[in-house]
Amino acid sequence: MKKTCVITGGSSGIGLSCVEAFLNDGYDVFNLDLLPSEFGRFCECDITDLNKVRTTIADIAKQQKIDVLVSNAGIHFSGTIETTSDSDFNRVFDINVKGTYAAIQAVLPSMKENQSGSIILIASDQALIAKQNSFAYNLSKAALASMAKTTALDYAKYNIRSNALCPGTIETPLYHNAINSYVAKSGANKEEVHKEEQSLQPLGRLGQPKEVADFALFLASDKASFITGSLQVIDGGYTAQ
Repeated sequence: MKKTCVITGGSSGIGLSCVEAFLNDGYDVFNLDLLPSEFGRFCECDITDLNKVRTTIADIAKQQKIDVLVSNAGIHFSGTIETTSDSDFNRVFDINVKGTYAAIQAVLPSMKENQSGSIILIASDQALIAKQNSFAYNLSKAALASMAKTTALDYAKYNIRSNALCPGTIETPLYHNAINSYVAKSGANKEEVHKEEQSLQPLGRLGQPKEVADFALFLASDKASFITGSLQVIDGGYTAQ
């Protein structure tokens, strides 16, 4: 019988690569996103609508047991604490934190019933370090790290594992949108900014979404059966500096 994986934000970037990786490994994959996708079983879902997240996942659980959750949906936002408005702050937390909170809540009944499960939160290297002009985003990713660890401790007795993947700079649409926004505001040359970002990484390049997806697939597998409550860094050495 196929295993089942639920992925939030699986229509682009790291999420799309995760959908493809789990499909290729034989999983039945449900993708909760607003942007339609031809990959996996697409479920239109606004991650900020917590009741919609819960009911969508509950409907999946009625059909089959849920083995894996990859909570990936998220947005980037640049700003200091002074330049972050209430609405900006709320939007970042509604998507990056509250959506994950609702998704974890929703998969737990199925995983508890089956006495197994793997929860993987896509956090960031900013769960471990601070970066300038990144107040709300940094805070939201630190919250995901905490969520992964507390969930791991609370549900270990059910053989449910919970870990956070902490990618560094990955070349995704989110990355390019952030660069485009910076270029529009600063007037900098995009190609030069991109090269500078590459040079900041000890390995001299940006990470690729597939590399993160392959790591998520490993964390979901029996090969990672003794790994829980961990923050797994995949950042080309950036946080080792």
